[in-house]
Amino acid sequence: MKTLSWQYEGGESSDEDVGGGEVEVVEGKARREEQGLKDRLLRRFGSHISSLKLEFSKKKKKGKLPREARQMLLEWWNVHYKWPYPTKFHILAGGIIQEADKIALAESTGLDQKQINNWFINQRKRHWKPSESMQFAVMDNLSGQFFTDD
Repeated sequence: MKTLSWQYEGGESSDEDVGGGEVEVVEGKARREEQGLKDRLLRRFGSHISSLKLEFSKKKKKGKLPREARQMLLEWWNVHYKWPYPTKFHILAGGIIQEADKIALAESTGLDQKQINNWFINQRKRHWKPSESMQFAVMDNLSGQFFTDD
């Protein structure tokens, strides 16, 4: 290890070890090499990274739906509790087609139809139990399609 001596302006002299200088040179070189590697990787894969960032930013975060949207869906649920299956379309007298329940719910809540579908699937699984008479009516309708007396 080398020792340097010098004099301050005030006339005092000092001895200092300079053995750590090599470490600073090596660290600086490693930082430059690391930065060079980062730059090469960004040049080569930068477009891929950008497209991945865009793709991830488009995906919606998982979690609860907005409170206002949930409230609107619950209102529809409460009105249609006996048969909580939103229709895709309604045909009124005279062949007039009314806007679909799912489309109307999507527009009024700001959710997409997949979110509407998933909310109703989960809501029915968790909170709906069709009455016995409803279950028999559904079974009668299904069996009536296959066993008709012609």
